[in-house]
Amino acid sequence: MILVYNRTTKSHEEEKVAGRKYLEWCYQSPAGKRLTELLIKKKLCSKMYGLFCDTKLSTKKIPQFIEDFNIDMDIYSKEASDFITFNDFFARTVLPNARPIPDDINKLMSPADGRLFAYENIDMNKIVQVKGITYSLKELLGGSNVAKDYDGGTCLIFRLCPTDYHRYHFIDSGTPGPNHFIRGNYYSVNPIAVDKIPKLFCQNKREWSVFKSDNFDDVLYVEVGATCVGSIIQSYTVGKHVNRGDEKGYFKFGGSTVIVFLKKGIVKIDDDIINQTNLGYETKVVMGEEIGTKIL
Repeated sequence: MILVYNRTTKSHEEEKVAGRKYLEWCYQSPAGKRLTELLIKKKLCSKMYGLFCDTKLSTKKIPQFIEDFNIDMDIYSKEASDFITFNDFFARTVLPNARPIPDDINKLMSPADGRLFAYENIDMNKIVQVKGITYSLKELLGGSNVAKDYDGGTCLIFRLCPTDYHRYHFIDSGTPGPNHFIRGNYYSVNPIAVDKIPKLFCQNKREWSVFKSDNFDDVLYVEVGATCVGSIIQSYTVGKHVNRGDEKGYFKFGGSTVIVFLKKGIVKIDDDIINQTNLGYETKVVMGEEIGTKIL
């Protein structure tokens, strides 16, 4: 059972996991773990499924998916029948008023819909994946020395489920830098897998870039692929100034992760999120939601 904290009700809710039995078999059973290592974590497996999700035939999955996971289509810009492929549906866009952006520029907003773990005063050599499993930021960035700039800072891990809005956004106005691509595996990022695979984020396909934020100093973005994620698509133009809330990119099919790092002394994350993280629970957030405050 995966429990996630709801900030509105101030209670924990069980997450309805897409493909739970499949995930449990792949990451908990001896046969499943062998098959995952031999095939499922490989690019070919995810690529083939991604290609299927780009076909018109895949639209047959959409109505049942909406029903099974009670997805509120009223907040999206298209009707269910208007999508031409499952990936088109998966990367659906929200209506402008569905995800309002905070007026106060000193408020840190969530860049995505998802489930959030937040860590302050991080040791860049021992970033927490889950209790008992850590990784280094330098490993995550494929050896880049940019990692040293975020020692003692803040790490925000946003896990996007297959049922979520799958576009991610800029947390502030500023200028985005070049994107760096790191090849890797395609493990699931669901807690069922994250609890079992050491340094999972450092093993999976991922991309990273530094965003020169106007109000929060240089912000490090890392997007991590996962099983059946056909692509990580970056929407921005390098060097072109953006506004807070502008789209940075999106994922094609599959659960995915956006990790954001801020430098030491820049922000204070809301106490309820930190408290839940310390208890081992993710907090459910949506894009544009206030999650912290700039340290003035």
